[in-house]
Amino acid sequence: MRWYSFLLTLIILSGCASSKKMLQRGDYDSLIDRSVKNLVKNPGSEGDAEMLDKAYNLANERDQERVRYLKLEGNPDTWDEIFNLYNRMKNRQTNVRKVLPLNINGRTIEYDFVDYDAEIIAAKRNASEYYYAHGKKLMENNDKESYRQAYEELTKASEYTGGSYLDLDRLIDECRYKGMSRVRISIVNRTIINLPQEFSNELIAVNASELNSQWVEYYTRNFDENLNYDYYVDIILLAINVSPDLVKNTDYIEKKTIEDGFEYVLDDRGNVVKDTAGNDVKIKKYKDIQCAVVEQLQEKDCNIAGEIEFTSANPRTLLKKQPVAAGTHFKHESARAIGDTAALSPEKKILVDTEPVPFPDDIQIIVDCTEALKRSIHDAIRFNRSLLR
Repeated sequence: MRWYSFLLTLIILSGCASSKKMLQRGDYDSLIDRSVKNLVKNPGSEGDAEMLDKAYNLANERDQERVRYLKLEGNPDTWDEIFNLYNRMKNRQTNVRKVLPLNINGRTIEYDFVDYDAEIIAAKRNASEYYYAHGKKLMENNDKESYRQAYEELTKASEYTGGSYLDLDRLIDECRYKGMSRVRISIVNRTIINLPQEFSNELIAVNASELNSQWVEYYTRNFDENLNYDYYVDIILLAINVSPDLVKNTDYIEKKTIEDGFEYVLDDRGNVVKDTAGNDVKIKKYKDIQCAVVEQLQEKDCNIAGEIEFTSANPRTLLKKQPVAAGTHFKHESARAIGDTAALSPEKKILVDTEPVPFPDDIQIIVDCTEALKRSIHDAIRFNRSLLR
Protein backbone atom coordinates (compact mmCIF):
# COMPACT_ATOMS: atom_id res chain seq x y z
CA MET A 1 0.00 0.00 0.00
CA ARG A 2 2.88 2.39 0.74
CA TRP A 3 4.34 1.82 -2.72
CA TYR A 4 0.91 2.35 -4.30
CA SER A 5 0.42 5.63 -2.44
CA PHE A 6 3.94 6.75 -3.34
CA LEU A 7 3.37 5.91 -7.03
CA LEU A 8 0.02 7.71 -7.03
CA THR A 9 1.64 10.78 -5.52
CA LEU A 10 4.35 10.75 -8.21
CA ILE A 11 1.73 10.53 -10.96
CA ILE A 12 -0.24 13.45 -9.49
CA LEU A 13 2.87 15.59 -9.09
CA SER A 14 3.97 14.77 -12.63
CA GLY A 15 0.54 15.74 -13.96
CA CYS A 16 0.63 19.03 -12.07
CA ALA A 17 4.09 19.89 -13.41
CA SER A 18 2.96 19.10 -16.95
CA SER A 19 -0.15 21.28 -16.57
CA LYS A 20 1.91 24.20 -15.31
CA LYS A 21 4.25 23.91 -18.28
CA MET A 22 1.29 23.95 -20.65
CA LEU A 23 -0.02 27.05 -18.90
CA GLN A 24 3.38 28.75 -19.15
CA ARG A 25 3.65 27.92 -22.86
CA GLY A 26 0.22 29.41 -23.50
CA ASP A 27 -1.10 26.05 -24.67
CA TYR A 28 -4.41 26.89 -23.07
CA ASP A 29 -6.83 24.85 -25.18
CA SER A 30 -4.82 21.65 -24.79
CA LEU A 31 -4.79 22.22 -21.05
CA ILE A 32 -8.54 22.88 -21.08
CA ASP A 33 -9.17 19.65 -23.00
CA ARG A 34 -7.01 17.72 -20.57
CA SER A 35 -8.64 19.26 -17.49
CA VAL A 36 -12.16 18.67 -18.80
CA LYS A 37 -11.40 15.00 -19.45
CA ASN A 38 -9.99 14.61 -15.95
CA LEU A 39 -12.98 16.36 -14.37
CA VAL A 40 -15.44 14.20 -16.27
CA LYS A 41 -13.72 11.17 -14.69
CA ASN A 42 -13.16 12.82 -11.30
CA PRO A 43 -15.49 15.82 -10.71
CA GLY A 44 -13.93 16.48 -7.32
CA SER A 45 -10.40 17.15 -8.60
CA GLU A 46 -9.71 20.72 -7.41
CA GLY A 47 -6.30 20.75 -9.08
CA ASP A 48 -7.82 20.18 -12.50
CA ALA A 49 -10.61 22.67 -11.75
CA GLU A 50 -8.07 25.33 -10.82
CA MET A 51 -6.02 24.71 -13.97
CA LEU A 52 -9.15 24.79 -16.10
CA ASP A 53 -10.27 28.11 -14.61
CA LYS A 54 -6.88 29.73 -15.23
CA ALA A 55 -6.53 28.39 -18.77
CA TYR A 56 -10.11 29.27 -19.72
CA ASN A 57 -9.85 32.86 -18.58
CA LEU A 58 -6.42 33.38 -20.14
CA ALA A 59 -7.48 31.81 -23.44
CA ASN A 60 -10.59 33.96 -23.73
CA GLU A 61 -8.67 37.07 -22.73
CA ARG A 62 -6.07 36.40 -25.41
CA ASP A 63 -8.63 35.70 -28.16
CA GLN A 64 -10.82 38.67 -27.27
CA GLU A 65 -7.81 40.98 -27.29
CA ARG A 66 -6.83 39.67 -30.71
CA VAL A 67 -10.36 40.25 -32.03
CA ARG A 68 -10.39 43.79 -30.70
CA TYR A 69 -7.05 44.52 -32.36
CA LEU A 70 -8.09 43.08 -35.72
CA LYS A 71 -11.34 44.99 -35.76
CA LEU A 72 -9.54 48.20 -34.82
CA GLU A 73 -6.98 47.59 -37.55
CA GLY A 74 -9.81 47.23 -40.03
CA ASN A 75 -8.05 45.20 -42.75
CA PRO A 76 -10.64 43.30 -44.83
CA ASP A 77 -8.40 40.26 -45.16
CA THR A 78 -8.56 39.56 -41.40
CA TRP A 79 -12.24 38.59 -41.22
CA ASP A 80 -11.33 34.96 -41.77
CA GLU A 81 -9.12 35.03 -38.67
CA ILE A 82 -11.85 36.84 -36.70
CA PHE A 83 -14.33 34.15 -37.77
CA ASN A 84 -11.97 31.41 -36.56
CA LEU A 85 -11.36 33.19 -33.24
CA TYR A 86 -15.09 33.49 -32.49
CA ASN A 87 -15.59 29.85 -33.45
CA ARG A 88 -12.77 28.83 -31.13
CA MET A 89 -14.27 30.76 -28.21
CA LYS A 90 -17.68 29.22 -28.88
CA ASN A 91 -16.25 25.68 -29.02
CA ARG A 92 -14.22 26.34 -25.88
CA GLN A 93 -17.33 27.50 -24.04
CA THR A 94 -19.24 24.39 -25.13
CA ASN A 95 -16.40 22.18 -23.97
CA VAL A 96 -16.11 23.77 -20.52
CA ARG A 97 -19.86 23.76 -19.85
CA LYS A 98 -19.68 19.95 -19.60
CA VAL A 99 -18.00 20.23 -16.16
CA LEU A 100 -19.57 23.39 -14.72
CA PRO A 101 -19.88 24.49 -12.01
CA LEU A 102 -16.28 24.27 -10.79
CA ASN A 103 -15.50 23.85 -7.10
CA ILE A 104 -12.23 25.43 -6.01
CA ASN A 105 -11.31 25.90 -2.34
CA GLY A 106 -14.96 25.99 -1.30
CA ARG A 107 -15.91 28.44 -4.07
CA THR A 108 -18.40 27.61 -6.81
CA ILE A 109 -17.44 29.05 -10.18
CA GLU A 110 -19.79 29.53 -13.14
CA TYR A 111 -19.16 31.35 -16.40
CA ASP A 112 -21.63 33.65 -18.07
CA PHE A 113 -22.92 32.22 -21.33
CA VAL A 114 -21.85 34.30 -24.32
CA ASP A 115 -23.80 34.09 -27.58
CA TYR A 116 -21.14 34.28 -30.28
CA ASP A 117 -23.46 33.41 -33.19
CA ALA A 118 -24.15 36.96 -34.33
CA GLU A 119 -20.43 37.77 -34.42
CA ILE A 120 -19.67 34.49 -36.21
CA ILE A 121 -22.31 35.18 -38.88
CA ALA A 122 -21.07 38.74 -39.39
CA ALA A 123 -17.43 37.63 -39.63
CA LYS A 124 -18.36 34.86 -42.06
CA ARG A 125 -20.28 37.30 -44.28
CA ASN A 126 -17.45 39.84 -44.23
CA ALA A 127 -14.84 37.16 -44.95
CA SER A 128 -16.93 35.86 -47.83
CA GLU A 129 -17.29 39.35 -49.30
CA TYR A 130 -13.54 39.88 -49.05
CA TYR A 131 -12.64 36.54 -50.64
CA TYR A 132 -15.17 37.01 -53.46
CA ALA A 133 -13.99 40.53 -54.29
CA HIS A 134 -10.30 39.77 -53.89
CA GLY A 135 -10.59 36.54 -55.89
CA LYS A 136 -12.16 38.39 -58.81
CA LYS A 137 -9.47 41.05 -58.61
CA LEU A 138 -6.75 38.40 -58.72
CA MET A 139 -8.28 36.98 -61.90
CA GLU A 140 -7.61 40.29 -63.62
CA ASN A 141 -3.85 39.57 -63.42
CA ASN A 142 -4.41 36.82 -65.98
CA ASP A 143 -1.55 34.58 -64.84
CA LYS A 144 -1.56 31.06 -63.46
CA GLU A 145 -0.42 31.87 -59.94
CA SER A 146 -3.14 34.50 -59.60
CA TYR A 147 -5.78 32.11 -60.93
CA ARG A 148 -4.66 29.48 -58.42
CA GLN A 149 -4.83 31.91 -55.51
CA ALA A 150 -8.19 33.20 -56.79
CA TYR A 151 -9.43 29.60 -56.90
CA GLU A 152 -8.56 29.13 -53.22
CA GLU A 153 -10.18 32.40 -52.19
CA LEU A 154 -13.34 31.93 -54.26
CA THR A 155 -13.65 28.41 -52.88
CA LYS A 156 -13.53 29.87 -49.36
CA ALA A 157 -16.18 32.41 -50.34
CA SER A 158 -18.33 29.50 -51.54
CA GLU A 159 -17.81 27.61 -48.28
CA TYR A 160 -18.87 30.64 -46.25
CA THR A 161 -21.91 31.72 -48.28
CA GLY A 162 -23.01 28.79 -50.40
CA GLY A 163 -25.07 30.10 -53.32
CA SER A 164 -25.12 33.79 -52.39
CA TYR A 165 -23.10 34.70 -55.51
CA LEU A 166 -24.74 33.44 -58.68
CA ASP A 167 -21.54 33.44 -60.73
CA LEU A 168 -19.33 31.88 -58.07
CA ASP A 169 -19.30 28.32 -59.42
CA ARG A 170 -18.50 29.58 -62.92
CA LEU A 171 -15.64 31.72 -61.60
CA ILE A 172 -14.22 28.79 -59.60
CA ASP A 173 -14.32 26.56 -62.70
CA GLU A 174 -12.64 29.27 -64.78
CA CYS A 175 -9.85 29.66 -62.22
CA ARG A 176 -9.41 25.91 -62.09
CA TYR A 177 -9.09 25.66 -65.87
CA LYS A 178 -6.83 28.70 -66.35
CA GLY A 179 -4.67 27.92 -63.33
CA MET A 180 -3.89 24.38 -64.51
CA SER A 181 -0.49 23.57 -66.06
CA ARG A 182 -0.62 20.93 -68.79
CA VAL A 183 2.34 18.73 -69.65
CA ARG A 184 2.62 16.84 -72.93
CA ILE A 185 4.82 13.73 -72.88
CA SER A 186 6.00 12.61 -76.34
CA ILE A 187 8.43 10.17 -77.94
CA VAL A 188 10.99 11.55 -80.40
CA ASN A 189 12.71 8.76 -82.34
CA ARG A 190 16.12 9.85 -83.65
CA THR A 191 17.40 6.33 -84.23
CA ILE A 192 17.65 4.60 -87.60
CA ILE A 193 15.11 1.97 -86.54
CA ASN A 194 11.48 2.38 -87.53
CA LEU A 195 9.73 1.49 -84.30
CA PRO A 196 6.21 0.08 -84.16
CA GLN A 197 3.52 2.36 -82.74
CA GLU A 198 2.81 -0.04 -79.88
CA PHE A 199 6.39 0.46 -78.70
CA SER A 200 5.92 4.22 -78.41
CA ASN A 201 2.51 3.81 -76.80
CA GLU A 202 3.85 1.41 -74.22
CA LEU A 203 6.90 3.52 -73.51
CA ILE A 204 4.85 6.55 -72.44
CA ALA A 205 2.07 4.56 -70.77
CA VAL A 206 3.01 6.08 -67.43
CA ASN A 207 0.32 6.23 -64.78
CA ALA A 208 -0.69 9.87 -65.15
CA SER A 209 -2.78 9.74 -61.98
CA GLU A 210 0.42 9.12 -60.00
CA LEU A 211 2.09 12.15 -61.56
CA ASN A 212 -0.84 14.57 -61.55
CA SER A 213 -1.00 17.11 -58.77
CA GLN A 214 -3.59 19.75 -57.89
CA TRP A 215 -2.33 22.15 -60.56
CA VAL A 216 -0.38 19.96 -63.02
CA GLU A 217 -1.88 17.46 -65.47
CA TYR A 218 0.09 15.07 -67.69
CA TYR A 219 -1.00 13.98 -71.18
CA THR A 220 0.51 10.99 -72.97
CA ARG A 221 -1.86 10.25 -75.87
CA ASN A 222 -4.92 11.48 -77.76
CA PHE A 223 -3.43 14.95 -77.81
CA ASP A 224 -5.76 17.88 -78.37
CA GLU A 225 -3.99 20.08 -80.88
CA ASN A 226 -6.19 23.02 -79.85
CA LEU A 227 -5.01 22.77 -76.24
CA ASN A 228 -2.22 25.04 -75.14
CA TYR A 229 0.38 22.98 -73.32
CA ASP A 230 2.56 24.71 -70.76
CA TYR A 231 5.39 22.17 -70.68
CA TYR A 232 6.78 19.51 -72.98
CA VAL A 233 8.54 16.38 -71.83
CA ASP A 234 10.26 14.93 -74.90
CA ILE A 235 11.67 11.43 -74.55
CA ILE A 236 14.35 11.41 -77.24
CA LEU A 237 15.63 8.01 -78.37
CA LEU A 238 19.20 8.49 -79.61
CA ALA A 239 20.54 4.96 -80.09
CA ILE A 240 19.19 1.43 -80.12
CA ASN A 241 21.86 -1.24 -80.26
CA VAL A 242 20.88 -4.86 -80.84
CA SER A 243 23.59 -7.47 -80.82
CA PRO A 244 23.66 -10.32 -83.35
CA ASP A 245 22.38 -13.75 -82.33
CA LEU A 246 25.28 -15.19 -80.33
CA VAL A 247 25.71 -18.95 -80.00
CA LYS A 248 28.49 -20.49 -77.94
CA ASN A 249 29.04 -24.25 -77.80
CA THR A 250 31.06 -25.89 -75.06
CA ASP A 251 31.79 -29.63 -75.04
CA TYR A 252 33.13 -31.74 -72.22
CA ILE A 253 32.95 -35.28 -70.83
CA GLU A 254 31.15 -36.30 -67.67
CA LYS A 255 32.43 -39.47 -66.00
CA LYS A 256 31.07 -41.62 -63.22
CA THR A 257 31.87 -44.96 -61.58
CA ILE A 258 28.80 -47.15 -61.05
CA GLU A 259 28.05 -50.64 -59.68
CA ASP A 260 28.14 -53.44 -62.23
CA GLY A 261 26.89 -56.56 -60.48
CA PHE A 262 29.11 -58.73 -58.25
CA GLU A 263 31.53 -61.69 -58.32
CA TYR A 264 32.19 -64.59 -55.96
CA VAL A 265 35.31 -64.79 -53.87
CA LEU A 266 37.26 -68.00 -54.64
CA ASP A 267 39.87 -69.77 -52.58
CA ASP A 268 43.17 -71.18 -53.86
CA ARG A 269 41.38 -74.28 -55.14
CA GLY A 270 38.83 -72.29 -57.10
CA ASN A 271 35.98 -72.94 -54.68
CA VAL A 272 33.55 -70.26 -53.52
CA VAL A 273 34.48 -68.94 -50.11
CA LYS A 274 31.81 -69.25 -47.42
CA ASP A 275 31.29 -66.87 -44.50
CA THR A 276 30.72 -68.06 -40.92
CA ALA A 277 26.99 -68.44 -41.61
CA GLY A 278 27.68 -70.64 -44.62
CA ASN A 279 26.73 -68.04 -47.23
CA ASP A 280 28.70 -67.41 -50.40
CA VAL A 281 31.02 -64.44 -50.11
CA LYS A 282 30.40 -61.87 -52.89
CA ILE A 283 32.03 -58.52 -53.73
CA LYS A 284 30.56 -55.68 -55.78
CA LYS A 285 31.90 -54.98 -59.25
CA TYR A 286 32.25 -51.41 -60.59
CA LYS A 287 32.70 -49.92 -64.01
CA ASP A 288 33.46 -46.46 -65.39
CA ILE A 289 30.97 -44.81 -67.70
CA GLN A 290 31.14 -41.51 -69.54
CA CYS A 291 28.98 -39.18 -71.57
CA ALA A 292 29.98 -36.36 -73.87
CA VAL A 293 27.96 -33.16 -73.37
CA VAL A 294 27.67 -30.33 -75.86
CA GLU A 295 26.28 -27.26 -74.12
CA GLN A 296 24.81 -24.44 -76.15
CA LEU A 297 24.50 -20.88 -74.82
CA GLN A 298 22.26 -18.51 -76.76
CA GLU A 299 22.57 -14.78 -76.01
CA LYS A 300 21.29 -11.54 -77.43
CA ASP A 301 21.41 -8.00 -76.02
CA CYS A 302 19.52 -4.79 -76.57
CA ASN A 303 20.53 -1.41 -75.19
CA ILE A 304 18.59 1.81 -75.65
CA ALA A 305 20.09 5.20 -74.88
CA GLY A 306 18.33 8.52 -74.89
CA GLU A 307 17.58 11.67 -73.00
CA ILE A 308 14.60 13.53 -71.63
CA GLU A 309 14.17 17.21 -72.33
CA PHE A 310 11.96 19.25 -70.01
CA THR A 311 10.86 22.42 -71.81
CA SER A 312 8.58 25.28 -70.85
CA ALA A 313 6.30 26.53 -73.62
CA ASN A 314 6.03 30.23 -72.81
CA PRO A 315 8.68 31.36 -73.26
CA ARG A 316 10.19 28.38 -75.05
CA THR A 317 12.99 27.45 -72.65
CA LEU A 318 14.90 24.23 -72.08
CA LEU A 319 14.64 23.63 -68.34
CA LYS A 320 16.67 20.46 -68.06
CA LYS A 321 18.11 17.60 -70.07
CA GLN A 322 18.60 14.23 -68.40
CA PRO A 323 20.00 11.01 -69.89
CA VAL A 324 18.03 7.77 -69.68
CA ALA A 325 19.02 4.27 -70.65
CA ALA A 326 17.93 0.68 -70.31
CA GLY A 327 18.96 -2.75 -71.48
CA THR A 328 17.65 -6.28 -71.74
CA HIS A 329 19.50 -9.56 -72.05
CA PHE A 330 18.20 -12.72 -73.70
CA LYS A 331 19.87 -15.89 -72.48
CA HIS A 332 18.99 -19.54 -73.02
CA GLU A 333 21.00 -22.65 -72.15
CA SER A 334 20.48 -26.12 -73.60
CA ALA A 335 22.58 -29.25 -74.23
CA ARG A 336 22.73 -32.57 -76.03
CA ALA A 337 24.34 -35.76 -74.79
CA ILE A 338 26.44 -38.37 -76.62
CA GLY A 339 27.00 -41.53 -74.61
CA ASP A 340 25.62 -42.96 -71.39
CA THR A 341 23.41 -40.29 -69.75
CA ALA A 342 23.65 -42.19 -66.45
CA ALA A 343 27.02 -40.48 -66.05
CA LEU A 344 25.35 -37.09 -65.83
CA SER A 345 24.54 -35.15 -62.66
CA PRO A 346 20.85 -34.24 -62.03
CA GLU A 347 21.53 -30.65 -63.12
CA LYS A 348 23.12 -31.77 -66.39
CA LYS A 349 20.22 -34.16 -67.08
CA ILE A 350 17.81 -31.20 -66.82
CA LEU A 351 20.02 -29.21 -69.20
CA VAL A 352 20.14 -32.08 -71.69
CA ASP A 353 16.35 -32.28 -71.64
CA THR A 354 16.19 -28.59 -72.62
CA GLU A 355 15.91 -27.79 -76.32
CA PRO A 356 17.28 -24.70 -78.08
CA VAL A 357 14.71 -21.97 -78.72
CA PRO A 358 14.35 -19.43 -81.52
CA PHE A 359 16.06 -16.10 -80.94
CA PRO A 360 13.77 -13.10 -80.51
CA ASP A 361 13.87 -10.89 -83.58
CA ASP A 362 15.25 -7.37 -83.28
CA ILE A 363 11.87 -5.68 -82.88
CA GLN A 364 10.79 -8.15 -80.22
CA ILE A 365 13.87 -7.68 -78.07
CA ILE A 366 13.47 -3.90 -78.40
CA VAL A 367 9.89 -4.22 -77.20
CA ASP A 368 11.09 -6.44 -74.35
CA CYS A 369 13.41 -3.59 -73.33
CA THR A 370 10.42 -1.26 -72.98
CA GLU A 371 9.56 -2.14 -69.41
CA ALA A 372 13.01 -1.31 -68.06
CA LEU A 373 13.19 1.90 -70.11
CA LYS A 374 9.68 2.90 -69.00
CA ARG A 375 10.70 2.61 -65.34
CA SER A 376 13.75 4.78 -66.02
CA ILE A 377 11.60 7.41 -67.76
CA HIS A 378 8.96 7.38 -65.05
CA ASP A 379 11.58 7.82 -62.32
CA ALA A 380 13.16 10.72 -64.19
CA ILE A 381 9.82 12.51 -64.61
CA ARG A 382 8.90 11.99 -60.97
CA PHE A 383 12.31 13.27 -59.84
CA ASN A 384 11.95 16.44 -61.93
CA ARG A 385 8.31 17.23 -61.21
CA SER A 386 9.35 20.37 -59.31
CA LEU A 387 10.37 21.89 -62.68
CA LEU A 388 6.79 21.68 -63.92
CA ARG A 389 4.65 24.03 -61.84
